[in-house]
Amino acid sequence: MTDTEFVIEPGRQDIVMIRVLDGPPDLVFRVVTDPELIPRWWGPHHLSTRVERMEVAPGGRWRFANVDARGREHFFSGVYHAVVPAERYVRTWEFEGAPEEVALETVTLTALDGGTRYTARSVHPSVEARDAIVKAGGPRGGRESMDRLAALVVSQM
Repeated sequence: MTDTEFVIEPGRQDIVMIRVLDGPPDLVFRVVTDPELIPRWWGPHHLSTRVERMEVAPGGRWRFANVDARGREHFFSGVYHAVVPAERYVRTWEFEGAPEEVALETVTLTALDGGTRYTARSVHPSVEARDAIVKAGGPRGGRESMDRLAALVVSQM
């Protein structure tokens, strides 16, 4: 299993997260777009995830809730703009606690010998909005999600 790599350059509005997964792109795509599997990998370890809506098609909406140990809910949502099975999807990504700061996320799956390179690039409305995600622990949560995703992909083979 490889580690998750982040590219977070000063003065830029984007975050790039890269992870090599041990499974083919069609399997990885199925796992990351199956609403039944999302709660098994999406979000940090200390939160549970509930999928409220997930329409993986251009114009389709998605909404997930992260729930902490006290039952407090934190909602994330957006709209799919492009979906190419086993290759990529593009969607907006919004933490509903900061609705004016919508990011555009592109997830690309690239076949490698025996695996898939998962690359997620999120472009935020400003450097300040991007930096707030980093300061709030976005990379830590992303790394935990990718660790869980990697294990889930292997279990689905």
